[in-house]
Amino acid sequence: MAPQESHPPVIHPTADVSSDARIGERTKVWNRAQIRERAMVGDDCVIGKDAYIDAGVRVGDKVKIQNGALVYHGVTVESGVFIGPGAILTNDRFPRSITPDGELSSEADWTISEITLRYGCSVGAGAIVVAGRDVGRFATVGAGAVVTRDVPDHALVVGNPARLLGWVCACGERLLDDAGRPASADHGGTAHCARDGRRYDVASGRCREQEVAIP
Repeated sequence: MAPQESHPPVIHPTADVSSDARIGERTKVWNRAQIRERAMVGDDCVIGKDAYIDAGVRVGDKVKIQNGALVYHGVTVESGVFIGPGAILTNDRFPRSITPDGELSSEADWTISEITLRYGCSVGAGAIVVAGRDVGRFATVGAGAVVTRDVPDHALVVGNPARLLGWVCACGERLLDDAGRPASADHGGTAHCARDGRRYDVASGRCREQEVAIP
């Protein structure tokens, strides 16, 4: 059996990648990006210019983290996720520089509130996900939104604080109701994607793709 071909990552000379980080095959790390110790980045990812991936962060396969995005300790990024330029994923719900006694805070003085970005979701440019909140599968967080509560699968959320505007397909397109209008936040029933024809069931603030019958 022939030896399996290796496809090492491509790391720009100005990037700061810890020797203790794991970078997957075919992943590209661009100018001045920083990836800290114990971080794990999967295969076929793109880490943009000036992006920051903190210690211990887990990033799946085929993830795009755009220029200047900040991904802090305690964040898990599942495969297929898009993080837009300048997006921020935080980890502290009650930030303080000092203790009540006026001493400089240390790691022992705060508790990490974790974030998970689920498979296939997108976080728009300049958006902020507040510590302790998750973004569901194939959900879309609009540019500049501030996420203060969990985002359901396939949800489209916008604004500050982020509110549910409607629903999106796995391809990213806005889902339509049976009359061809964008399915609203309080829509109930079926919805479909005009681009690829996928159909979804929406009920009680949740959206799920219909199973395709196999002939």
